[in-house]
Amino acid sequence: MNDLFSGALSRLDEAARHVDVDAEVLEKLKYAKETLSVRLSVRMDNGSRRSFPAWRCRYDDTRGPTKGGIRFHPDSNVDEVTTLAFWMTFKCAVMNLPYGGGKGAVKVDPHTLSKSELERLSRAYVQAFAGMIGPDRDIPAPDVYTNSMIMGWMADEYGSIVRRPSPAVITGKPLPLGGSLGRDDATARGGYCLLRHLEGDLGLTGPARRVVVQGYGNAGFHIARLLHADGYRIVGLSDSRGAILCEAGLDPLAVQAAKERHGSVTAYTGDGVRTGTDDDLLATACEVLVPAALEDRIHAGNAGRIRARIILELANGPVTPEADRILDEAGVIVLPDILANAGGVTVSYFEWVQNRQGYYWSLKEIHERLRVIMETEGRRVWDMHQSKRISMRTAAYAHALERLSSAIAAHGTQPFFIG
Repeated sequence: MNDLFSGALSRLDEAARHVDVDAEVLEKLKYAKETLSVRLSVRMDNGSRRSFPAWRCRYDDTRGPTKGGIRFHPDSNVDEVTTLAFWMTFKCAVMNLPYGGGKGAVKVDPHTLSKSELERLSRAYVQAFAGMIGPDRDIPAPDVYTNSMIMGWMADEYGSIVRRPSPAVITGKPLPLGGSLGRDDATARGGYCLLRHLEGDLGLTGPARRVVVQGYGNAGFHIARLLHADGYRIVGLSDSRGAILCEAGLDPLAVQAAKERHGSVTAYTGDGVRTGTDDDLLATACEVLVPAALEDRIHAGNAGRIRARIILELANGPVTPEADRILDEAGVIVLPDILANAGGVTVSYFEWVQNRQGYYWSLKEIHERLRVIMETEGRRVWDMHQSKRISMRTAAYAHALERLSSAIAAHGTQPFFIG
């Protein structure tokens, strides 16, 4: 068992210590229901043919069709996909969405492909997994290095295979192809709604509200933008090429403009701005640290240097279990990924509902519906954290586990069949 997945299961075991759950429930949740591994054969622009490993995992569908993104990344593997699908199972349960968890990936660096090659790869993925996905079975979405256009290609390919338009098969599509308003900043906005709702509980009501964002992609940019507009001071930002730091504060819009022109946040210059490494960024004093990059970026080797009071996880699995223990001992409150970044899957759910009913909501309606769900579930997790004196991560898993347990037990467990 790989370290990433074993770490995920350790959080399930910890949550089970705090809720009444049948052993059969844990047995079911420790294994993926279905995983398919294939190789996608794609004709390249130069006439050659290349094959790419690809995967799709449907981890658990007790509460409904599985839901989860597809990532294109050169380091992807089946263990990562399984772990991400596990996390999605719990994320959907935390938010009380009628979904189970799924995930998919292709082992590829999409930056090395032409646009035509990228389209052929995207369509090849759907051709390979068409029997696995579907509006009532498994609903993909964008993830790392995939976007709305790729989702549009995939939905179109699925429609060609089943010989009818099926926009509800995939979420995160372009607006003209059945996408939803509010999807572009949904992950960040969900985390923003959660943080704003818990500001009083977290002691974020004073003037000292410094924020550091690790990973200045879509989620990182939007969380910086939203918090900056509310008076938070963005004192550090990073991307894969380095970090910039400024105690007086950074303007997220200006940094984004520099990144779009030159390819990195490190291109941004201004009074008091200095460049640094990711380690420098994590060691920056702040009230809120937002990991918005990839998994395992905060680990036993650097957790002790973190000087934030609160961590808002917009990435999936950015903190290892070993780092969790270090942070907990230091009194750092971690708002966990399965709650904090669930705005993305929640608005994906809204898109799926709109596709199925053929009626589309306004941006105001979507923002309000997202706010209500984030605040409702965030408050429930916070209250469990307080009443049981457990970490926010354990409380989120325990909250989700109660819902999953109820659904699994509704089919009958051992006491029912031998009673």
